Amino acid sequence: MTDQHKAALAEGRAQGRAVRRYLEALETHRPKRGRKRTPDSVRKRLDRIDNDLQTAEPLQRLHLVQERLDLQKELDRTESSVDLQGLEDEFVSSARPYSDRKGISYAAWRELGVPPAVLKRAGIGRGAS
Repeated sequence: MTDQHKAALAEGRAQGRAVRRYLEALETHRPKRGRKRTPDSVRKRLDRIDNDLQTAEPLQRLHLVQERLDLQKELDRTESSVDLQGLEDEFVSSARPYSDRKGISYAAWRELGVPPAVLKRAGIGRGAS
């Protein structure tokens, strides 16, 4: 394998990594329907669950424990900051060559939630295949 081939493979892996990380961040931070919960409201619900657990029946306790685990995970996610702008910048520099190489269309990116402005910055237009 030539050095040029190795470099091309490394570049492809880097582009794929940038695209994957941005898409994962978009999915994780996608707005959800309904009223947005704040970290404070989640903590209040966790306190109520702890109180309810003391008197709950076994089946209800099971559901409360699962809700507590889900809420704790949600709280951890909201408290950890993600550099979405940094991931977006990496995506913008990698998306066009990645799209060209893999045959990814504008419509496919949009269906996954990539904003039109980001695609425009990346040089991917509506006519892109």
